[in-house]
Amino acid sequence: MAEEQPQQEDEQEQHFEENDETIDNQSEVYSWPEIRSPDGSCFLTSSDDNTFRLFSLPDNESDYPNGSFSSDPDEDSYAANLVINEGESVYDYCWYPYMSASDTTSCVFATTTRDHPIHLWDSTTGELRCTYRAFDAMDEITAAFSVAFNPTGTKIFAGYNKTLRVFDVHRPGKDFKQHSTLQGSKEGQSGIISAIAFSPANSGMFATGSYDQTTAIYSEDNMELLYLLHGQEGGITHLQFSKDGNYLYTGARKVRLFLQSVDIWAYKKLWLYRSTEHTNQRISFDIEPIGRHLGTGGQDGLVHIYDLQTGQWASSFAAASDTVNGFSFHPFLPMAVTSSGHRRFGFPDDADDAEVVTTNSNENCASVWGFSYTSAAENMMSIDNGDSDPKLEDEKL
Repeated sequence: MAEEQPQQEDEQEQHFEENDETIDNQSEVYSWPEIRSPDGSCFLTSSDDNTFRLFSLPDNESDYPNGSFSSDPDEDSYAANLVINEGESVYDYCWYPYMSASDTTSCVFATTTRDHPIHLWDSTTGELRCTYRAFDAMDEITAAFSVAFNPTGTKIFAGYNKTLRVFDVHRPGKDFKQHSTLQGSKEGQSGIISAIAFSPANSGMFATGSYDQTTAIYSEDNMELLYLLHGQEGGITHLQFSKDGNYLYTGARKVRLFLQSVDIWAYKKLWLYRSTEHTNQRISFDIEPIGRHLGTGGQDGLVHIYDLQTGQWASSFAAASDTVNGFSFHPFLPMAVTSSGHRRFGFPDDADDAEVVTTNSNENCASVWGFSYTSAAENMMSIDNGDSDPKLEDEKL
């Protein structure tokens, strides 16, 4: 599977990339853990210039500038609707789970950056709605490394070093509940809590990943540690539950493999390939709305699609000529978004013959892809009839 790549399908992409051809080590490298909004109306990017950019997906082709996309590969298909500068390196961000473009009060997302409190931003105006602050033993603001809303959208869970803090969304400021990830017997997670994910099955469970290479599963009600899972060979960078909440998928940095916990209750494991062995980047993955396929990027510029029922590779396509660090399916349309980029270094600025670093049109960019796959009803029917390989193919947008 990893040794031989299949022939690529025909695909046409829509680029959302910056026009700067010359970049340095603070260049606009796109990456994000969660791309599209919960209602599918837009997607959000985070880049290495400490800036968030929000792009709205047009409802139809007439909404695009001049009715069509730019034919120049070095130009954006259209500009960002919103640009927000955080000022420091972005650690994590997440959308409010009930975000809907038809209700502007729900159009918010939370961010956490170095040396800053958690910010809640308005995605329609770009205004800062409120902040959630945590302090260390020296009474100085300490930044969260990961953030996530609970399924009801009433609380923000934030990961720190060996600590989880829970903020009430309706009470901004410095009020929070603090929970240690280490138990009295030293059982638990001893490192930075780098990723948080909630089960979508209303089971009351959520998972946390740590740079100590462990994954923990807690009960939200009483913060009881239910399971502590080992097996990853690198620090956890991304977590996601299956649609039914029975499976947990974890991704780690600087490893060639990607762990799928097939059954939370029995803790069976299945390893899926992706190329991440030479990067510390957070490379995200996503499960399509039907819950049958998983897509993930990697350093090789490819997006790999896996069938989660069989655990087998299903398809792949070249999304960029550099690292594909973000991938997300649209919540109900046959579309997906990828982001790509990594840092490039030239000679020092004071060198007389300082090297100019340039990028191609399909590097350091976000791209929208169209897919052709069977409807949810057809897919479920094929599964019921024993078809182990429903079709999922690339399609021109």
